[in-house]
Amino acid sequence: MTTVTAIDDRSHLSTALDQMAELSARSIRNSLRNPSGYIPGLVFPLMLAAVYSAQFQRALGLPGFPEVDSFLDFILPASILQSVAFGATAAGADMALDIENGFFDRLLTSPVSRASILVGRLVGSAVEAALKFVVLLAIFLLFGASVKSGLPGVVVLMVVSLLLAIAIGGISLVLALRTGSQEAVNASFPLVFSTLFISSAFFPTELMNGWYQKVAEYNPVSWIINPVRRLVIEGWSWTDAATAIGLTATLGALTITWATFALRSRLRSL
Repeated sequence: MTTVTAIDDRSHLSTALDQMAELSARSIRNSLRNPSGYIPGLVFPLMLAAVYSAQFQRALGLPGFPEVDSFLDFILPASILQSVAFGATAAGADMALDIENGFFDRLLTSPVSRASILVGRLVGSAVEAALKFVVLLAIFLLFGASVKSGLPGVVVLMVVSLLLAIAIGGISLVLALRTGSQEAVNASFPLVFSTLFISSAFFPTELMNGWYQKVAEYNPVSWIINPVRRLVIEGWSWTDAATAIGLTATLGALTITWATFALRSRLRSL
């Protein structure tokens, strides 16, 4: 009896993994077929980087500004995370579309694993984030930016980017499952995007003042950006690497848990 149960458990796990892989592949295909969804996430951060590096290059000599070779080094992490934020809400928007066109209901009537419904969307966001990361990093390096911590720092920055995409994707899935509306999910994007600007992403908080400085200092985005930036402009630090990955992993775990409860709540209401 124990052997039969173990075989059944392995069979169920294998089936669930196959379903996750299939739904993940579907999500990735949909993302790649929609250039209007990922092109702005590449173009806009690059345009801002070009403008900021021209405008704020003279700020490098200000007292309190980190010692960097160019402003591109300073904003490299922010530009990559900004690009990731651009597409991360697509997971929720696509889920809302599935709810609106009835595909979500057809999934529920099939013997598909409920976890795979969420995982498929989040994997799609993570893959898109990885592609954006590679493109942006290559362009920044081509124009003279550098990562002082070398390959380990690049790996940490990529892991943080993927985890942030999953975290934001989790929030968008919650909105999709709660509202079933693409409009509601898309309306959340300005809020997600604005958190980057009210942070240390594009300028050090030490040179800010007033309420803006206080908000930026307590913004979780600053807590993630600061250790990643030190890896880029100062060099390797186990503490900074663990802090950046730990914070984004925790945020991702919280939003995925929230999305799981939202899915269960929607299933109960059907």
